[in-house]
Amino acid sequence: MFEGLDLGNMGKMMEQMQDKAKELQEQAKNVELTAKAGGGLIEVKANGAGEIIDLNIDESLMEDKESLQILLISAMNDVNKMVEDNKKSQAIGMMGGMNPFGS
Repeated sequence: MFEGLDLGNMGKMMEQMQDKAKELQEQAKNVELTAKAGGGLIEVKANGAGEIIDLNIDESLMEDKESLQILLISAMNDVNKMVEDNKKSQAIGMMGGMNPFGS
């Protein structure tokens, strides 16, 4: 069943994959993703690692706490989805195009 399987090479392959994953994590910090809500009244920027790196709030929202909260939540959810999609596409690229995520 496992004839011809070189376990020594498997260890090297796993090590290479781990090194590649670390490299991708570092590269992700250089990726910048932006989500807007309310026609641009709120803008949230995150890096590919999921860290929020910038936030812009239009002055007109400062008096409307409820709208501010709703738009902020929307923009943050959108940017988080972008980060996850970016991570998935990097993982698929690392695996040579095989998609372990099912879609």
